[in-house]
Amino acid sequence: MTPPGPARQALELARKDLLLEGRAGEALLVTAPFGGVALLLFPLAIGTDVPLLRSVGYGIYWVVVLLFGVLVSLRQSATDTPAQAALLRLTGVHPAVRLTGRAAANTLLLLAFQLILLPVTVMIYDPPLDSWPWLLAVLPLVAAGLAVLGTLAGALAQGFAGRATLGPLLVIPLALPLLLSATQVAEAVRYGRQPWSWLALLLLVDVVAALAVALSARSLEEYS
Repeated sequence: MTPPGPARQALELARKDLLLEGRAGEALLVTAPFGGVALLLFPLAIGTDVPLLRSVGYGIYWVVVLLFGVLVSLRQSATDTPAQAALLRLTGVHPAVRLTGRAAANTLLLLAFQLILLPVTVMIYDPPLDSWPWLLAVLPLVAAGLAVLGTLAGALAQGFAGRATLGPLLVIPLALPLLLSATQVAEAVRYGRQPWSWLALLLLVDVVAALAVALSARSLEEYS
C-alpha cells in the first residue's frame, strides 16, 4: 500500500486540527466575540464623531484582527501532546508537513474570524466601501501570513511554561508589515492609487514566513 504523500498528510492534519477546534470552540466561539466587543469599545474612547469613526474604522478593524488573530493562531487546541508528537514521528510525518497542516487550519480559522468581524465593523463604523473589493485579496493574504507566523511562534514556544505570553510577543512584531500593508491598501484606493505594491508586500511576508517554517521545521522538532 502506497503511503499518502506530503500534501495528503498536511490536509489530514489540518482536518484533525479543525475537528479539535470544532469541539473546543476556542477560536470562533470565544475569541471572535471578544474581538467584536473590542470593536464596540473603540467608539467609547474616540467619541461619537461620525466622520472620524468612518475614517479610522478600517484601521481599527485590522488592529483587532491582528491582536485577536494572534490568539486564534496560538489557540490551545493547536497544541500537540507529547504522545501525539511521538506518534507523528513514528509514522514518518515530516515536521514541515505537520507545521504546514497546522498553518492551513489556522488560515481557515483566521479567515472565518475576519469574516465574522467584518459586518460588525461596517455596522459600527460605516467605513468607505470603495476599497472593499480589494479585500478579496487582502483577507486571505493576511490570514495566511498571520497563520504561518503563529504556527512558527507556537513551535518556537513549545514546551515553555509561558507559551501563552511568549507566542504573542513573537508574532506581533513580525506581523506589523501585515497590518501596515492591509491598512495602506485602503489608503491607496482612497487617493486613487493602485495598491499593488502593498499587496506584493503582503505576499512577500507570506512567502518569507512559509520558507522560515519549511527550513526550520526539523530543528524546531528536535528543540521541542
